[in-house]
Amino acid sequence: MEDVMTFLEGLDWSPLLISLKTGVVATIFSFFLGIWAARRVVKAGPRMKAVVDGILTLPMVLPPTVAGFFLLLLFSTKRPFGAFLYDSFGIKAVQTWFGCILAATVIAFPLMYRNARAAFEQVDVNLIYAGRTLGLSETKIFWKVVMPAAGPGVVSGTILTFARAMGEYGATSMLAGNIPGKTGTISQRIAMVIQNGDYGTAGFWVVVIMLIAFVIIFIMNLVSGKKMKQVHRW
Repeated sequence: MEDVMTFLEGLDWSPLLISLKTGVVATIFSFFLGIWAARRVVKAGPRMKAVVDGILTLPMVLPPTVAGFFLLLLFSTKRPFGAFLYDSFGIKAVQTWFGCILAATVIAFPLMYRNARAAFEQVDVNLIYAGRTLGLSETKIFWKVVMPAAGPGVVSGTILTFARAMGEYGATSMLAGNIPGKTGTISQRIAMVIQNGDYGTAGFWVVVIMLIAFVIIFIMNLVSGKKMKQVHRW
């Protein structure tokens, strides 16, 4: 017991705090961007929908390191766009916490977008027609009719987005690096201590991230209204 307490007291808790903060901020960005994109794509024509949907879903199917490579090319201060952001607004993504947020948002965004789109497409169009008959604007119909009807799917997407953003590794390591206390997330900490042969610390963080993932999935199931059904035995 004393060994455990000594281990916990000497543990650097910054990876947990950085991961939580990154997950929350990235989820907020992904939520609003995903809702906006899903709403636009649902209203688009078949050809435009196929093209835009493919582009927005790419980060979910590409290796995270590939996404990180493109982000590095775009936001590096040695590149035109990255240099413009840094010189004009003082915004720097490479080896900064902002880079963690950016990488996590890009990787987690497709989960929010696709869940929101699926939820919107399942909304009964008669509810929308009823809202128009009552004279509601399209904006009010969306927030007062569509969003409540699509609520469970949107909430599930939000929770999954947070889980994905918090556990992001590949793109984050490419763009933000692994600076202890600054950009070092749980995933990066696990990879670093394993390279150093510290399997005890790695195991601890693995347990922590697994517990967080389980709690997230549990909450998602509750919010989505999924109930465990009793299995009848023969």
